[in-house]
Amino acid sequence: MKVNPAKNCNPETGAGQANTYVERAEMLETLNKLSTISDLAKEVLDIEANSVLKLKERINGDFEKAIDILYNCKGRVIITGMGKSGHIGRKIAATLSSTGTPSYFLHPAESTHGDSGIITREDVVVAISNSGETSELLNLLPLIERFGVPMIAMTGKLNSTLAQKSDVTLDISVEKEACPLGKAPTASTTATLAMGDALAICLLKKRGFTEEDFLMFHPSGALGKGVLYKVADLMITGERLPVINEKSSFHDTIKFISDKKLGCAIITNENGVMLGVLTDGDIRRTLLKYDSTANLLARDVMTQNPKTVLASDLAAKALHIMEKHSITSLVVCDDDKKPIGLIHIHDLLKAGIA
Repeated sequence: MKVNPAKNCNPETGAGQANTYVERAEMLETLNKLSTISDLAKEVLDIEANSVLKLKERINGDFEKAIDILYNCKGRVIITGMGKSGHIGRKIAATLSSTGTPSYFLHPAESTHGDSGIITREDVVVAISNSGETSELLNLLPLIERFGVPMIAMTGKLNSTLAQKSDVTLDISVEKEACPLGKAPTASTTATLAMGDALAICLLKKRGFTEEDFLMFHPSGALGKGVLYKVADLMITGERLPVINEKSSFHDTIKFISDKKLGCAIITNENGVMLGVLTDGDIRRTLLKYDSTANLLARDVMTQNPKTVLASDLAAKALHIMEKHSITSLVVCDDDKKPIGLIHIHDLLKAGIA
């Protein structure tokens, strides 16, 4: 069914919206030309992807100044926004908090009914408004100015009231919304979210935020188990540890691996120092390489310098190494390179980490 542009379009203007009947009519005409749902979906993704890519041109001195303000904040980062901008603001606040920047979302409508009391002189406010003229946000400005709280605006209108009142303005404008009516916030909210992620990740890097720091803020689920468990809590030790001398025959080592049922053997010298490992994969490669294996020793066919972890390492780190190198177990050595344990992927699975 054809859409009548003149009947369905409102001449109201704003950032990210077509500014004339003609522009909106062109957008609706484009919609009518798209023959399938798949075509329309692809058009939406193209518009939003292009809107995000154009943000790269705006990573400049203002962005760096915003990072400095947020990094030096002695209190919390207060994110505020109305409507769809508020939903995006909540996500940005959550991302900042989970990556080392304490943040809180303040609903601007509730702020004038007492909630603005959460703002202190040590805080920084990030105000999100595509138009920069959202009345609920502007009502917060007197309090922000009175407290002398730094404010970062994220807006699509650089000449708006919000932009003029802010210490730094981040331009999140888009050429057009993915919505052919130019009304529903789509590309603009995607761009805002992406800019928020850029802030969070740059702050994470600037703070030296580590994987262990991240896991500490996620105590539930697999991530939390990854930080609660150390390698020492899950590793195989004692008689179960598959340690065999380097001079053992290849055949004896195969039987040893079968008896231990861990898929590998840790090869050591006379002093108990690890020299390498022999895995099921090494066995297959050896059988393919040699016509006769009768005279081979464990040290002749082992993998030298295998990947290892420390007993004090996080179990999540062990999992990361296993996934990165497509292996199923890691030897745990002490400071003298003597094996004291083995952590297997099955141990991580049982603990709910993998």
